[in-house]
Amino acid sequence: YIGYSDDVKKRFMAHNDGKVKSTKGYRPWKLVYCEAYYGKKDATKREYQLKKHYYKEELIKRLGESLK
Repeated sequence: YIGYSDDVKKRFMAHNDGKVKSTKGYRPWKLVYCEAYYGKKDATKREYQLKKHYYKEELIKRLGESLK
């Protein structure tokens, strides 16, 4: 899952509590990577990049074993 939030802890808890319809069936979630940005514009730009297949594959390579 890749997404943007103003409050990562709150958003993560919502996913694991089953409050997010699109991710409810894939619980429990484990946070393995997080990036912080000063503004929403930069954060959403990065989110868009990561959702592209190429960037997602590169991130998976970087994280390696922590995804298992």
